[in-house]
Amino acid sequence: MNQETAETTVPLDTPRDTGVPRFSVLLSSTPRGARLARLLAADQLREWELPVEAASHVVAELAANAVTHGRVPGRSFRLTLYVVGGTLRIEVTDTRSDRRPEPRKPGADAESGRGLLLVEALADRWGVAEERFPRKTVWAELRLPS
Repeated sequence: MNQETAETTVPLDTPRDTGVPRFSVLLSSTPRGARLARLLAADQLREWELPVEAASHVVAELAANAVTHGRVPGRSFRLTLYVVGGTLRIEVTDTRSDRRPEPRKPGADAESGRGLLLVEALADRWGVAEERFPRKTVWAELRLPS
């Protein structure tokens, strides 16, 4: 399993002038917010001229999990994308640190429960960073083509 627990390598308050391409947006913890996360991520990746397909699937799954399992009424979730070296890092931060994501093996007829398995298949690494209570960040890293 390629899941790890680690701190973010570039803090969320990193100034934009560091040369690290960075995108961050706060979205409502609703299905619409999760859909918007995927669309905004795809647009940003196109603007950076990076591959979109695998990353947008990862964003969709992490955002859907934040909305489904990390939702606290009245609280939003944050999507952050940045590139360091040849790696795209995707982070989704929600306000339910008491609910850590765990990959499951759903039954063949189950209609849900495969999101983290998809993230695990598409990402080179992924994990959870616990932050100041009550936040957690679920992150995934994808190596970029040279």
